[in-house]
Amino acid sequence: MKIGFIGTGVMGTGIINNLLKHGNEVTVFNRTQAHAQAVIDNGAKWAPTPAAATKGNDFVFTMVGFPADVEEVYYGSDGILAAAPEDQVLVDMTTSKPSLAKQLAKDAAHMVDAPVSGGDIGAKNATLTVMLGGAQADVQKIMPILQQISASQHYFGPAGSGQHAKMANQIMVAGTMTGMTEMLVYAKKAGLNLADVIQTVGAGAAANWSLSNYGPRILKQDYTPGFFAKHFLKDLRIALDEAEQMGLELPATAEAKRLYGVLVDQKKLGNDGTQALVKLWWNQSN
Repeated sequence: MKIGFIGTGVMGTGIINNLLKHGNEVTVFNRTQAHAQAVIDNGAKWAPTPAAATKGNDFVFTMVGFPADVEEVYYGSDGILAAAPEDQVLVDMTTSKPSLAKQLAKDAAHMVDAPVSGGDIGAKNATLTVMLGGAQADVQKIMPILQQISASQHYFGPAGSGQHAKMANQIMVAGTMTGMTEMLVYAKKAGLNLADVIQTVGAGAAANWSLSNYGPRILKQDYTPGFFAKHFLKDLRIALDEAEQMGLELPATAEAKRLYGVLVDQKKLGNDGTQALVKLWWNQSN
């Protein structure tokens, strides 16, 4: 397949590398070309604009940081919609606003929202979970590609449904991240061996993905982003905005947003991984 891919961050890089491994011809664009060098070295072609990454390809995938970035790459003067032919399926894998996904579906002939879960490890190992919204026929067209980069794919309904499913996912992750953090803070204060605690808790009813993947990183003082803290804060803000529109109160998610707001906005640690939440209690030297 000939695929355009816009966004070569931590997640995009892993996905692109898997597309290349399967023999696809991938053309990439990123706001900073130097950040695309790793996939270019692996065989991806460089495009100078989103429009250039769109032309001549069977499909175009996007995975950028924030909803404003999505709007820029699709609606900009050199954006995707200015160059996309009528029969081309566009796929936004960014975790973004359901309302924006619905708007894109109105403005593009074939649009799928396809946010993912699984972090940098899932992107690298092609074990991501994909949450899909859009026309079922368009989803079926991209399914062979999704199967190359993910372990499971779930269709939830019309445009925006994939983004709503991702918000549900992030609400759950908020609980596991705050729970893991407070568990480690408590266990450390109690003088317990933290590696043993992680192994023990991870083998019982409290086992979860955050604990098994981020707990060991914390013990190694590894705060590199599998998922940026600033992006997780963005997701929590979207989730709470959507919940408010539906008349829901989500107090635990609101507290997670407050804590990540302190980490990102006050501590200026938004470029750390989400596991850096523990820094609100621990110094980096701990």
